[in-house]
Amino acid sequence: MTTTMEKRLFERSEQSLIKQAQNGNKSAWMKLIAQYESQVFNYALRMVGHRDDALDLMQDIFISVFRNLSSFRGESQFKTWLYRIAHYRCVEYYRRRKPTLSLDDEPEMMDESNQHCPSTSAEHTSQAQALGKAMQTLSVNQRVVVELKFFHHFTFDEIANQIGVSSNTVKSRLYAALDKLKNVLEVEYAQA
Repeated sequence: MTTTMEKRLFERSEQSLIKQAQNGNKSAWMKLIAQYESQVFNYALRMVGHRDDALDLMQDIFISVFRNLSSFRGESQFKTWLYRIAHYRCVEYYRRRKPTLSLDDEPEMMDESNQHCPSTSAEHTSQAQALGKAMQTLSVNQRVVVELKFFHHFTFDEIANQIGVSSNTVKSRLYAALDKLKNVLEVEYAQA
């Protein structure tokens, strides 16, 4: 667990990178990308369910962040601002794409970097795939809330701010999503 001092040092370092990137420093921009690349990729993967689509979505997210970096004023955490952009890119992705995936398509829920880890078990992979498949049954609005709450640990208020709805709406979407996930996963494990 990080201490308050470590958190402050990280925030100062990140603020420095942001300022440098805003001033055109490509090395600082690449360090920012490296800091968030796996988190954004995994967010995109859980949202769209397929590796190639997640890579495309991640690229769109970082292009948008780069184009809008000069407008980041530090009124919120950079991560919060980044995920707000990620949310809008994800909504845009679904508007462009429309549902064309079959529920029988197997979502890819493991990052390649984790596939080579000796501690990754078959059971963990199976559970991740089951969760990925179940996540694809949720509406985009529900999926975003689950993603931001459980995978990125944002508060209800932070999520509400990011996606432009009330905290009560976030809670309602989360509880509806959890109920649906529970039902889908119960059926999945009953069939196994």
